[in-house]
Amino acid sequence: MKMTQRPDTGKKKKKKSSKQNPNNTTMNILQTDPPTSNLKRKRKEGKPDKKKKEAELPARRKRKGDHGDEEDFNDDSPRNSDGERMLQDSEDNDSQSAEGSETEYDAESSQSDEGDVGIDGQPDSEGSGHLSSFNRHLEHNLTKEEIDNQKGSKFNWEVPAIGMSSCKWTGTGENILEDLNSNSFDGLTPKLYEHWMDVYNTSGGKDLNSPIQKIFFSLCSSYRDILHCNKKPFYLKGLDDSSIMDAYIMHSLNHVFRTRDCVKKNDAKLSRAGESAGNDKFRDQGFTRPKVLILLPLASMLHRVVKRLIQLTPSAHKVNVEHMDRFLTKFGSEEYGGNEENDHDIENKKPQKASKPSDCEVLFGGNNEDDFMIGIKFTKKTIKLFSDFHTSDIIVASALSLVNKIEEAGSNKEKDVDFLSSIEVLIIDHADVISMQNWSHVHTVIEHLNRLPSKQPGTDVMRIRPWYLDENARFYRQTIVLGFYSNPDINASFNHQCCNYEGKVKVVCDYKGVLHKVLPKITQIYARFHIDSIVDADDARFDYFVKKVFPRIKDSDQGGIMIFTSSYFEFIRIRNFLKSQNASFCLLGEYTTQSDISRGRNWFYEGKRKIMLYTERSHFYHRYKIRGVKELIMYSLPERKEFYPELERIVGTSQAKRMVTAKKPVFVFCH
Repeated sequence: MKMTQRPDTGKKKKKKSSKQNPNNTTMNILQTDPPTSNLKRKRKEGKPDKKKKEAELPARRKRKGDHGDEEDFNDDSPRNSDGERMLQDSEDNDSQSAEGSETEYDAESSQSDEGDVGIDGQPDSEGSGHLSSFNRHLEHNLTKEEIDNQKGSKFNWEVPAIGMSSCKWTGTGENILEDLNSNSFDGLTPKLYEHWMDVYNTSGGKDLNSPIQKIFFSLCSSYRDILHCNKKPFYLKGLDDSSIMDAYIMHSLNHVFRTRDCVKKNDAKLSRAGESAGNDKFRDQGFTRPKVLILLPLASMLHRVVKRLIQLTPSAHKVNVEHMDRFLTKFGSEEYGGNEENDHDIENKKPQKASKPSDCEVLFGGNNEDDFMIGIKFTKKTIKLFSDFHTSDIIVASALSLVNKIEEAGSNKEKDVDFLSSIEVLIIDHADVISMQNWSHVHTVIEHLNRLPSKQPGTDVMRIRPWYLDENARFYRQTIVLGFYSNPDINASFNHQCCNYEGKVKVVCDYKGVLHKVLPKITQIYARFHIDSIVDADDARFDYFVKKVFPRIKDSDQGGIMIFTSSYFEFIRIRNFLKSQNASFCLLGEYTTQSDISRGRNWFYEGKRKIMLYTERSHFYHRYKIRGVKELIMYSLPERKEFYPELERIVGTSQAKRMVTAKKPVFVFCH
């Protein structure tokens, strides 16, 4: 499999670790960490407007003819020549210009679909006094006090998570789930809701209207930041995440269509009023058109998400889907490249081989490319795939691809990543798989979101929302993080890079543990070491290994010792130490060549090498069957549950608390 991710060589801020002991045992080194504080947010309404900063950008009012006529709505050409750019990626983009005026929306003469879906799918009219969550969120006037109070907000409420045993939703600010109506898709336009119903009815979908889906959609519609790291992945047998995927796709479409409807309505009002209209009250746009960014780890997942997004788009908006054949060729595969309208359940694909676990076969059975990006644009009756990134509505990409473009823009003044300046909904799906690649790429992408554009925006400055001009766009961006589990890197990004003024919600679970699932039945020994600060964790763990663990290994003649590390940084550090000690060892890492891997596995099995150094990422991608292991030393605990997960998920919540607080440093489990 192609591995283009960069090694994570930076020190982790927080890590639990492990190590091992006698024959046929597993020893794990633990650490006591100081508690970390949680970030949260509190929302306040009715605050005065902030001072606007239009002077920072040249005011260019759009002339009457700038929108183009209705027959031009399928044209990607820019509406003014000032913003013409060089094509950023000729292979992935059709447009010959990157100009991205938001007022390029088609001026449909049909009735706007601005209502909300309430009880039992019945529309709630905004004219009756109901303000959609979309308008309420974007029209809120954020004050300096609200921004300052964000750092002091706490997760102060919790509600049992329906459909997830031993889990609960917890959040900051107002408890939005306490009085939630589970019979509502509040905030969804009637047109989208009706089509969603039709798709499920015709395809036999069974999860629509389930409490889990409704609650999650309601959380999305609240525009709060969400961390849902108990989402069951489609590639594990018997599990299905399609209901959650459908919910965030519908939320994304809802946000895009409401944005378009808002712009079109204001365009019509300005057109009727003529040049005499003071359009300061018609602020409805950002610097560039893209509003939704979806980050995924593999191209096969992009294939799955985009095909479903097309299926869930109402028929009136997809009379034509441009470049569908190109899309299937570029992102599909022989195993999963069908043309059936309802062929969206890749989880039903049967593995073709039995040499690897079924989850590995399904996860990596399609297109494994990790450097990909596609723009999606909605016009009057067309979905345009491979649209230019600056003129797209939705961008689906890998973090690696965006980091490459960020680096290109940094070294080439002709290029830019201004299409990231006005993202209002960020969705990071399969975060646990991304963490097996390189989470630092996600960190870099988030840091570059919602910055002022480097070039003149195509949007009329008098139509730009004031909080964009005030450089407060990051406080309005909703971030939704989804995965099978969380880890310190994911938590750090959610806590420190997500600063939505609406607040945050996340799933918190108690774990039963998986010690009893270890086969064969062996003695598992955990050793705890103390640290004064998280900063010292890596050095303290390494010092414990050098002084307490390695001397026993060095004096042993039995061989068959595997040392497991969860990060590439640890792998390199131990490798260098073993070299300095002239130890008998072989390597099996994510960047080890195939010939060295085959040779090392044979040496280890035949006893020609006493120690094998193995990484979690290598196991995640390849699932090697290692013969000859007599003792497993887990230098640091693996993140993934199926590999022997993070401490609390391994021993169980109650046992983890006892191990952290007990006076004795060694714990023995016999299952």
